Amino acid sequence: MNLNIIGYFIYLSITVFIILKVGKICYKNGNIFVAELIPNHTDLCQKINQILLLGYYLLNIGYCAMTLISWEKILSTNQLIEVIAIKTATIVFIISALHYMNIIILTKYIHKLIK
Repeated sequence: MNLNIIGYFIYLSITVFIILKVGKICYKNGNIFVAELIPNHTDLCQKINQILLLGYYLLNIGYCAMTLISWEKILSTNQLIEVIAIKTATIVFIISALHYMNIIILTKYIHKLIK
């Protein structure tokens, strides 16, 4: 059996689970964070948080799908584990970088949006 197909399935399962779980947590806690930045604008806070979640899902799931084309042929189980670990670590790094970038952008520029 082709190890690449097994690797794709395992990789996509792990990363989609991570993306959905982190997205749910960030969305839930993000409402509180955005509400603190924009007091008395609950509708705007909710819409901003929904847009951030949608962008997060589209970017990360799209990136995961695009990385599948760059995989080399996997010849052994050791190589399979290594590739999955590297690809999964990359997506976790991207998720964390996006999270901190969103926080910086929101805290720096949110007051310009509401004025």
